[in-house]
Amino acid sequence: MSMRPEGLPEVPEQTVMVARAAFPQGSLAIRVRDRLAEVFADEPFASAFGVRGAPGLSPGVLCLVTVLQFAEDLTDRQAAAMAVRAIDWKYALGAELTDTGFDASVLSRFRSRLSDNGMERVVFDRLLEYCVEEGLVAAGGRQRTDSTHVISAVRDLNRLELAGESVRAALEALAVAAPSWLAGQVDVAEFAHRYGPRVDGWRMPASQTKRDRLAQVFGQDALALCRAAWSPGTPPWIREIESVQILRQILVQTYYLSTDTRGREVIKKRAADDEGVPPGHRRLASPYDADARWAAKGEGLFWMGYKVHLTETCDTPTEAEAEAEAEAEAEAEAEAEAEAEAEAGVRAAPNLITDVCTTDATVPDVKATAPVQQRLAEHGIRPAEHYLDSGYPSADLIAAALKQGTRMVTPVLLDHSAQAKAHAGFDKSAFIIDWRARQVRCPAGKTSAHWNPVKQHGTDAIVITFGVRTCRPCPFRDQCTSSAKGRRMLTLRPREPEEALTQARAEQKTETWKAKYALRAGVEGTINQALDITGIRRARYRGLPKVRLQHAFSATALNVIRLDAHWTGHDQHHTRSSRLERLAYRLTA
Repeated sequence: MSMRPEGLPEVPEQTVMVARAAFPQGSLAIRVRDRLAEVFADEPFASAFGVRGAPGLSPGVLCLVTVLQFAEDLTDRQAAAMAVRAIDWKYALGAELTDTGFDASVLSRFRSRLSDNGMERVVFDRLLEYCVEEGLVAAGGRQRTDSTHVISAVRDLNRLELAGESVRAALEALAVAAPSWLAGQVDVAEFAHRYGPRVDGWRMPASQTKRDRLAQVFGQDALALCRAAWSPGTPPWIREIESVQILRQILVQTYYLSTDTRGREVIKKRAADDEGVPPGHRRLASPYDADARWAAKGEGLFWMGYKVHLTETCDTPTEAEAEAEAEAEAEAEAEAEAEAEAEAGVRAAPNLITDVCTTDATVPDVKATAPVQQRLAEHGIRPAEHYLDSGYPSADLIAAALKQGTRMVTPVLLDHSAQAKAHAGFDKSAFIIDWRARQVRCPAGKTSAHWNPVKQHGTDAIVITFGVRTCRPCPFRDQCTSSAKGRRMLTLRPREPEEALTQARAEQKTETWKAKYALRAGVEGTINQALDITGIRRARYRGLPKVRLQHAFSATALNVIRLDAHWTGHDQHHTRSSRLERLAYRLTA
């Protein structure tokens, strides 16, 4: 298949006439075509298509269909049907009224082509560039980030089900790819009886003894199949089949080989972490999705799948957010600014999503912050303040953000020394650091004896030690240290991270900071909108690349909806009034 870069075709005259008559006020699809046609160009996708062969459908057209599909939460079949029967969709796609559309499978193949070539974010980035050029997203301003869980598109499996289903998945793949080889390695009739239906906990024996025996049978079958696939006489392509590779990983993470008292080799199920069960970020959870992971958040949320991080501008607060900000700013000043804008006829830009980041479920929220800031900088967006609903960033990250001109408004880890926890004695803030002299002065006026740069968990640190002869006779020793050696030790980061962390800890104790941090709560409304419109908390596809593509198009669809509300003047938030208030208004009007 080849591509002829043409972009969106011209809208036929008859389609224009019928669409304008049917939608005199316009519609989302019509306004997207009129205002954002340049976003859906073909050129960015040229590397994913060949130069020979029959020309395929325009990538720009298919991207527009996918964005409208997510904006209306449609399946592939429904989207393909809308391209045939919806007048405004025909207008947006530049199609004749008699156009019969395309098969729904085209959308699936198009998504696979994008994910295989790393083009999941192309349309999202192009729309963001348009918003930056139009002044809808400023280089400074404020941004806020939050994450939410995403449930995978595969069935949840316990460890026993996973062991059996992984064998079944490998057998199903081999039965198609290498039936003759498989028939020569296993008893097909016996395995068909055992692995014909899917492995389901409801069909397993209730007795724990029988379940343990079944787990051993699954392990023996998996071991025999893997040994056959990796034997010297087996064609190499057999062990390159994805299901076979996943079977090998699940076999290793679930079982281990041992020797009994008679010297025979036996396979045993790993029972606990001390028997080599891998950590959560490496542990496979399904033979059908190698990227899905089990994760927990708090005490009430436990899921298998992914995590999506959404970042949006927040220069235009909603009414609830404005109330939180009013604690930090004078109400009279805010009213004066609002009146001045109303008189000038200036409408504020909408809050738009500026970044979407999808990771596996085990990635901590704070580890996604640095990549988010990097991608924002690539688009020329360096927010003055970045509000994070996920707290506890490292000192290095805080310092790096300050270097870029961004102040992160997020909770940071407090001092966990015994003195700080007890709110008694001298914590780290009571000491004065002289970075030039490489010394620290204690509250009693004594200076440190040693300044030792070290590595702790792969991070640069400085260990400060006071001399024993200095600390033992000190009258404040009981308030300073409980060390058996009778001397105080401090651990610092390098200068810039340490000073940034100290400043952040001091700021988060103020009422002004608490009022500012309340602004980050507005991102919950964006997550709720993404859930209601695009179903963002449920993965439509399998594998991290395709889930990233889903979320990129979901974020693009949300931005398109918000832009459309901005164009039509429907983005103003009004306070809900009760029926009693409306009755009182009618009676007094």
